[in-house]
Amino acid sequence: MSKKELLERIEKQRAQLIDIVAENGLTSPQAIQFSQELDRLLNSYNSLYIKKRSPQMS
Repeated sequence: MSKKELLERIEKQRAQLIDIVAENGLTSPQAIQFSQELDRLLNSYNSLYIKKRSPQMS
C-alpha cells in the first residue's frame, strides 16, 4: 500500500469513526472497533513513514 493510499484509508476511517460516535456514543462496540482499526492504521503509518529518533546524548 502506498503512502497516499494509507493516508486516504486513515482519513476515511477517521470520518467514519466520527459518524459512528455521533450516532452510537463513544463507548459503543462499533466506535471501539473503528477506533482500534484507526489505531492500527496510524501505527502502520508511523512505523513505515515516520523516522524514529533516538535520544541524543549531549
